[in-house]
Amino acid sequence: MAKRVTGPEIEKLIQLLAKVPGLGPRSARRAALHLVKKKDQLMAPLAHAMGEAVTKVGICSRCGNVDTSDPCTVCTDPTRDHSVIIVVEDVADLWALERAGAMNAAYHVLGGTLSPLDGVGPDDLNIRALIDRVAEGGVREVIIAVNATVEGQTTAHYITDRLAGLEVKISRLAHGVPVGGELDYLDEGTLTAALRARTAI
Repeated sequence: MAKRVTGPEIEKLIQLLAKVPGLGPRSARRAALHLVKKKDQLMAPLAHAMGEAVTKVGICSRCGNVDTSDPCTVCTDPTRDHSVIIVVEDVADLWALERAGAMNAAYHVLGGTLSPLDGVGPDDLNIRALIDRVAEGGVREVIIAVNATVEGQTTAHYITDRLAGLEVKISRLAHGVPVGGELDYLDEGTLTAALRARTAI
């Protein structure tokens, strides 16, 4: 049995870091050691920033984004086209779309996808709030930008059904050949989706 070489405080730090997505036990040990070595330059400011986040960061009651204000910065941005709502599964998807800078629209974060096997139903997601936002009026298009998984497709169909009857255009992200992709390396499902979603030149 290996002997302990650090105190309980450092062990606790390693255990907590290991719970962060993308960090396993070995990476957590490396990160903890780096933080300890850079205590004044990195660890203290990080601890302060995390303390601030604990007290100030929350979920936007309108769209489900993570921010320090409610409504969030996206919802209160007057330069955005609030008549277009992009529906995403998670805040990470919102951030990814913002990095791309393809559209200056509003967002709606579902908080996951429908998954009966995992016990996730419509009431567990932020779907009701989306329907209410569209029903309020002023929304001309809802873009469903969920992942191309079985759960994502199920969620997209459910949302489309719930929005039926409301005067709003419903669209979804195109699926198929990625930019720079070679056909020989793509799976059959991706190729089939690309052929079905073909566009005129």
